[in-house]
Amino acid sequence: MLIESFQNEKIKNVTKLLTDNRFRKKSKVFVVEGKQENERAEQYHYEPVEYFICENIFKGKIPAGKIHFVSEKVYEKIAYRGTSEGIIGIYQTKEVSLSSFIPKDNATVIIVEGVEKPGNLGAILRSCEAFGIDALIVADGKTDFYNPNVIRSSVGCLFGMEVYQAENEETLAFLQQNQFNIYTTLMDESAEDLYKRDFKQRSAVLFGTEHSGLSDFWMGKGKNTLIPMAGSIDSLNLSNAVAITCYESLRQKKG
Repeated sequence: MLIESFQNEKIKNVTKLLTDNRFRKKSKVFVVEGKQENERAEQYHYEPVEYFICENIFKGKIPAGKIHFVSEKVYEKIAYRGTSEGIIGIYQTKEVSLSSFIPKDNATVIIVEGVEKPGNLGAILRSCEAFGIDALIVADGKTDFYNPNVIRSSVGCLFGMEVYQAENEETLAFLQQNQFNIYTTLMDESAEDLYKRDFKQRSAVLFGTEHSGLSDFWMGKGKNTLIPMAGSIDSLNLSNAVAITCYESLRQKKG
C-alpha cells in the first residue's frame, strides 16, 4: 500500500518526531534519514521500528523490517533534507549511563559543556569518531543527541560513538574516580600548549560554549590548556578546536 496523504497518522507522527524534542523523548524513538545513516544505525545495533521508502528515489537494497512505501510528495514532506536518497528509518533510542563506561588505560575523552547547537554537536561527533576518541560527554547539555540535525551533521557518526550526558558534578566525579588527566580550556595566561600534554595516558579535554567558554565550575579542576595560534585572533570555532585536539590525541598514540 502506497501512502499518498499528508493526513496519514504515521506521516503526522514522523513529522512530530522531527520537530518536537519532548515528543521524541517521550516516544523513545527517533528519525534517521539517508542511506548511509540508516546503514550505520543498523551496523551499530540500533533497533529499527519501521521504514518509510520512496521507491522513485531510493536506489539501495530494501532493509528487512516493517516497510511503508510513500509517494514523492509525502517523502518531501517528511524528509528533513528534502528529497535525499528516499529512505527514512525510525529507531528506538538507547538509554546509557556514564557509570557504564569503562575507559581504557590510554583513553581520551572529549567533554563539551552546555553545547546548544545541534550542528556543532554533530560536527564534534564526526571529529571524535574520525580520530578515535573513546567517548564524548556532554556536560549540562541542552541538545538532544537524537535531534535530526545532530544525526545529519555527524553523518551517522553518533551511532558508532560512546556518547553520554551528565551533570558537571557527575562528570568530574567520574574523571577523578578513573584517574583521568583533566585538561581545561579556560582563557588564562597560565595555560600550557596542547602539544605538550600527554595523551598516552587517560586524558579528558573540556570545552565550553563559543560565547562564554567553560563555566566557573571547572576553575582549578584541571590543567589549563591552549591551542597555539600564529594569527591575531585569540579563539577558534568550537568544533574546529575539538577537531585539532582529537587529531593531536591520535598523533601521539600513533607516534
